[in-house]
Amino acid sequence: MDIDETDEQRRTRDAFTRWLGEVLPADYGDGTPYAGDWDLRRSYQRAAFEAGWLLPAWPVGLGGRGLGPLEALAVQLESARRAAPKLYGPSGVHVVAPALRKLGTPEQQGAYLVPMLRGDVRWCLGMSEPGAGSDFAGLQTAAVRVDDAYVVNGQKIWTSQAHWSTYTMLYCRTDREAPRHRGISCLIVDLRSPGVTVRPIAMATGKDEQFCEVFFDEVVVPADNLLGTENDGWAVAMSALEAERHMLWIMAWAQVDQALHRVVDRAGDAMGDDAAIELGRSVADSYALGFTGWRAVTNQLRGRRSPETSIQKLLGSETLLRISTLTDELVGVDALTDVDLLAAEIDALAAATYGGTSEVQRTIIGERSLGLPR
Repeated sequence: MDIDETDEQRRTRDAFTRWLGEVLPADYGDGTPYAGDWDLRRSYQRAAFEAGWLLPAWPVGLGGRGLGPLEALAVQLESARRAAPKLYGPSGVHVVAPALRKLGTPEQQGAYLVPMLRGDVRWCLGMSEPGAGSDFAGLQTAAVRVDDAYVVNGQKIWTSQAHWSTYTMLYCRTDREAPRHRGISCLIVDLRSPGVTVRPIAMATGKDEQFCEVFFDEVVVPADNLLGTENDGWAVAMSALEAERHMLWIMAWAQVDQALHRVVDRAGDAMGDDAAIELGRSVADSYALGFTGWRAVTNQLRGRRSPETSIQKLLGSETLLRISTLTDELVGVDALTDVDLLAAEIDALAAATYGGTSEVQRTIIGERSLGLPR
């Protein structure tokens, strides 16, 4: 695939860039801290939805412009390069919405899609559990069918923004006799339902990107809220996470590029030969991450299976973590009191966990991509 920008990609990117200049504050990007500005995040998501830049490949009316995959990718890359505001409800837009559009009933799509995409309501993902972590197939939260409803009991943890969310995309075990990867179903659960308890988890950073634990005690969920088919929640999860993983490599590529510039700016002339070699390795990995992303796009365009997602996730996370460590070593003890560097280091540490830990990615690469024995 030719990765040079086409004329149409360039025109699309320029139009998006002009729109960003119109919708963002005049001092955005000049060092003014906007990361925790939830009002800006909400207004940005709504504006992006209405202008068709939220999900540019989607149809008009659903936050898109009906763009082709290459033009949509140009928008996503530019958004990452410009560090456009995080969305008000990122899990809903990037994970729930694609699965809902693909697998949801017309009634479910009509009730949930537009409010979710506009940012009128927020969604969270009910996946990780205390005894399973990133082992999705190890979940134990149970949903038992009783007449026209499911009765849910169990617990989820590390659920981002659950305390501010209205709904959760909840994965439950509906057949305990089935193999681990089967017998799982996906339910749309209103977190205001009786029996739901949400407890925020205190974070050292004090960020608003709050993790939570969520408890379900005899929670009644209408059977009409089943997303996909019963006992086929694994397929729902894979469909949902495919869209997320596409965004993760773009985000990781942008974060790695920003981290590379940060280490050069902070280290200056203090960088010795060993550090320069380590920096060179990271630059090479950054290019490898970008080219691997393009290869995945090529496979997508040609209708081929793309095994690169776990490689991208692992390479992006580990490269970001390595650059963060190098920056701390070069800056020295001053890194402990530098608010920006501390935030970057915490983000780098988190990158090796969210979206599937590095250990899980290595297992997937070994078993599914390389065909190694378990």
